[in-house]
Amino acid sequence: MGTAISQTSTNAPRSGRSRRRSIWTWARLAGGAAILAVLVWRVGTGPLLDGLRLTTGWSIAAALAITSLTTLCCAWRWRLVAGGLGVEVPLGTAVAAYYRSQFLNATLPGGVVGDVHRAVRHGREVGDLGRSLRAVAWERASGFAVQLMLTVGVLFLLSQPFVSPGAVTVAAVAGLVLVAVLLGLNGRRLSSRIGRAFTSDLFDAVLAPRAWPGILLASTIAVLGHATVFLIAVRATGADVSPAHLLPLALVVLTASAVPTNIAGWGPREGAAAWAFSSLGLGASLGVTVAVVYGMLALVATLPGAIVLLVAHKRPTYAKCP
Repeated sequence: MGTAISQTSTNAPRSGRSRRRSIWTWARLAGGAAILAVLVWRVGTGPLLDGLRLTTGWSIAAALAITSLTTLCCAWRWRLVAGGLGVEVPLGTAVAAYYRSQFLNATLPGGVVGDVHRAVRHGREVGDLGRSLRAVAWERASGFAVQLMLTVGVLFLLSQPFVSPGAVTVAAVAGLVLVAVLLGLNGRRLSSRIGRAFTSDLFDAVLAPRAWPGILLASTIAVLGHATVFLIAVRATGADVSPAHLLPLALVVLTASAVPTNIAGWGPREGAAAWAFSSLGLGASLGVTVAVVYGMLALVATLPGAIVLLVAHKRPTYAKCP
């Protein structure tokens, strides 16, 4: 009787967590669907269809080439972070796994399934799931932090009309305060197990002298590579946008794309593009068309990940000798 009660009490929190995860997952998908529905209501289906039509062979080839470089940089960043946590991953393995995760992110709801798969698979290979999950989380977080800093810096320097200098300044100060808080955690917080683990990971995997220069360099190249693909998407539409506006536009839309309220990458990206292009007087329809072209280029550029999945699926497994 006591065992049954114990099992019931143990399963109850798990059931509650599962329900919360399910609700959050559906809420994210609903958010992405709502954004797309509003866009279709406001601009119609024409910009979406134009985006599909304007995806050409040369733009696809360019996106594939650029994405190969950005994937290499991201895989290197993951390798640096994982090494700091003691779960090494060879560069070749990291590149293949990153391609696979990008393909899953681009084709499955939520935009993070591929990263979870990458972390779990690596964790099983090295026998430490916890550290592998933390390595992927820190790798993605550090990359987004660099992207956010670049976006804020470019917006501040170029004073874009859709973001006031005051708002950019506030965002920059908030970011600096956040970093200061992380670096200056008080002793009472550090005494907790979670606080010690968090701080240890931060300094060992991200801010360590052996890691942070490479993380900064890899993340910067990756962001600029994605921005270049976005610029290719703009050119594919024939839009006449000044160079001073193109880079900020790209960074704003790419930053919005990281919001996990999407359907296989679609939703926030198109909404942000519609808003940013409209704020510059270029029209929301053009923004949606550019975002669709970029989405198609990004999707096609992850297709090597499908090959990695196929090869892994067909690779024979051998039982270990007793």
